[in-house]
Amino acid sequence: MTAPQLGLGDFFALARRLGASRVEIRNDIADNAILDGTSAATVRQLASEHGVTIISINALQQFNQWSDSRSHEAEALADYAAACGARALVLVADNSGQSMDGGTRIENASVSLTHLAPILRDRGIVGLVECLGFETCTLRSKREAVQAIDNAHGRDVFRLTHDTFHHHLAGEPDLFPELTGLIHISGVDDPAVAVRDMRDSHRVLVGPKDRLDNIGQIAALRAAGYGGPLSFEPFAEELRHLADPAFAVRQSMNFISEGLKAQAA
Repeated sequence: MTAPQLGLGDFFALARRLGASRVEIRNDIADNAILDGTSAATVRQLASEHGVTIISINALQQFNQWSDSRSHEAEALADYAAACGARALVLVADNSGQSMDGGTRIENASVSLTHLAPILRDRGIVGLVECLGFETCTLRSKREAVQAIDNAHGRDVFRLTHDTFHHHLAGEPDLFPELTGLIHISGVDDPAVAVRDMRDSHRVLVGPKDRLDNIGQIAALRAAGYGGPLSFEPFAEELRHLADPAFAVRQSMNFISEGLKAQAA
């Protein structure tokens, strides 16, 4: 989502220009890989040519609403991830607004993760569970996700995605750094939008006007032992049309790096 206007090869080249040797790719960008039918072998070859490692494919949607069709989708995505060299598959919770109690939320996620575990284990892929902070999400709490992982006996194959946007929206204090496998980062600059009204369209690259305390969240996770990757996940339409995405991304990377240094000082 950082530069969806670029083809995959150009995106990998951009990452290397920015000094990033690990990247995340998506399966929901129209007219681009993976949605355009690009083969897993082609993705693997492009990654090798540009010297990048694919962190994960983002994502299996509605993972916590298990069905035969979800099972087939999970197997196909896990096969693709293994074949293209991706290390993980992001598992995004259902955001359909169904009303359910905590026990039902945990049970649904537990059932899904129990089914997903052997699919991922057989292919050597990690599942990155992502809760969404929207009030309409059926799994907002990472604490509930951790309970579901344990119910599925899945600590060997599942990790959490800590999304700074969704963590802020959910208002959950718990971080679970020991179970975190990926951090998604984006900022919200709009001073007028209320937290409960924040949506993907508000998500921009992290900068000085950020309201989500990305620096604080990242610093806290690192201080608690997290040493994994950070992946930009902005969705604002304005980012789709940047003439020079490298400049904008480098500015955000520098801002975050300097902010973390200041926190550590």
